[in-house]
Amino acid sequence: MKNFLADFLICPACLPKEIGLNLEVNESEDEDVTSGFLICKKCRLKYRIEEGVAVLTPYPDWQPDIKNKYENPRVVSSYLWSHYGDLLGDRDWLPAYPNWSKLMSKNKGYFLDIGCAVGRFTFEMTGKSDYSIGFDLSFTFIKTARELMKKRGLTFELTEEGYITSTAQIRLPETMNLQNVEFIVADALNVPFPKSFFTKVASLNILDKVPNPMKHLKEMNRVCRDKDAEILISDPFSWSEEVASVSEWLGGKNEGDFSGFGHDNVARILEGYGEHIIPPWKIIERGKVDWKIRNHRNHSELIKSLYIKAIR
Repeated sequence: MKNFLADFLICPACLPKEIGLNLEVNESEDEDVTSGFLICKKCRLKYRIEEGVAVLTPYPDWQPDIKNKYENPRVVSSYLWSHYGDLLGDRDWLPAYPNWSKLMSKNKGYFLDIGCAVGRFTFEMTGKSDYSIGFDLSFTFIKTARELMKKRGLTFELTEEGYITSTAQIRLPETMNLQNVEFIVADALNVPFPKSFFTKVASLNILDKVPNPMKHLKEMNRVCRDKDAEILISDPFSWSEEVASVSEWLGGKNEGDFSGFGHDNVARILEGYGEHIIPPWKIIERGKVDWKIRNHRNHSELIKSLYIKAIR
């Protein structure tokens, strides 16, 4: 973790109170803390920094679950292709992340990528903000993104069929500024940053993956400025009872709260419906981005992600 970030982080366990953290460094390389702790100034909980990765979930003892598919090397490989397939020269790749990036304005301030996975959108936004920060709840995703950040490239095994793999190499273009970017492990429902810190916030394909989608929207809103701000939400709205109870869904229901389609309901919520989001946002664009994830050379999944861009 780049040590300057400690000045801005807050204790996720103390939310909604916004309590700062003290940095305790055990090992470092230049400006990068490779081992240490972030300690809450009030509750004294200690959040570890391990292999350069700051882990800031509400539960400091949190450990990656090996049963979580997002910690699986094959899934990481799939996401690396999805994010960086153009850099691998694969014609089947779709430019989802560059297309999402085109929706965002270039201005001063900090940008937050919630659920950044292996980092492509966070890197894309380095050219459109003073500083670009991504977080995810997968330790392996964040470790991979940080390797790209530190080395500008990496080598990985790309699944071809069954246990057959090929060696693939990613090299980030020089146009991506790796000095003004950082990645941490954090929870989309307990964002470890203070109110109104970011000028731009994005959530790509995350809303239907959290147990409380409304809280996710409220957390995005909390950390974004009240004016001169942008927000981008894009999602396929693949609601599942394995992730969230039906009562928490913001769409995909025939009756009850937020019946109808999620794309429409989220737009209404951002505009102030029910006063869940204050101050409200102005929707300036809605549309779709086609996103593809590769499982192996003969099988890919095509996902239509519906986006909402809003300003205030």
